[in-house]
Amino acid sequence: MEALFKQMEDFAKENKVPIINENGRKVFIEIIKKYKPQRVLEIGTAIGYSALLTTYYGAENAKIISLELDEERAKQAQDFINQSAYREQIKIILGDAAKNIEKLDKNYKFDMVFIDAAKGQYPDYLQKVLPLLADDGIILADNVLFRGYVMSEEKPPRRYKTIVKRLREYIAMVSDTDKFTTEIFENGDGLALTKRLKTN
Repeated sequence: MEALFKQMEDFAKENKVPIINENGRKVFIEIIKKYKPQRVLEIGTAIGYSALLTTYYGAENAKIISLELDEERAKQAQDFINQSAYREQIKIILGDAAKNIEKLDKNYKFDMVFIDAAKGQYPDYLQKVLPLLADDGIILADNVLFRGYVMSEEKPPRRYKTIVKRLREYIAMVSDTDKFTTEIFENGDGLALTKRLKTN
């Protein structure tokens, strides 16, 4: 697998495909090793890199449903996945993630949801995945600090204004201590690990 991961990292670099960066990756892998998720929902496949990391480091028979909007990326991801031993464990669903989340079976509960797609949609994704999350499930969201702008007093460039606003909303939502516990790892571009609190 190391050769395949290296191939994917090189491809992502050459083609400017955003994958979880080196610093964030270390934290991501540690979390996967710790929680060993069995049923995973991934929002944003890109080239399939994080899906393969999850199957490689996660539970032995982990099953991943990965949602991807871009047809070209989905094809590229499938090509890489087909080169691995995990091709039967990862299913890519093409189309708008927000719509496809709502079509998923509500009785099938996920141990982990990984959000790494359109940053401006994070609050919406969160609301939509909560009914699908197992009681002791976790939500991981990448890029929540978005280039340092989210926690900065400095005004973001106009083109990032909405993204930064929505990511702040997302952080505020998962920081609601009546509902969640959230830890934000600043490695990489900010990885938020959220657990839902049990209600009596």
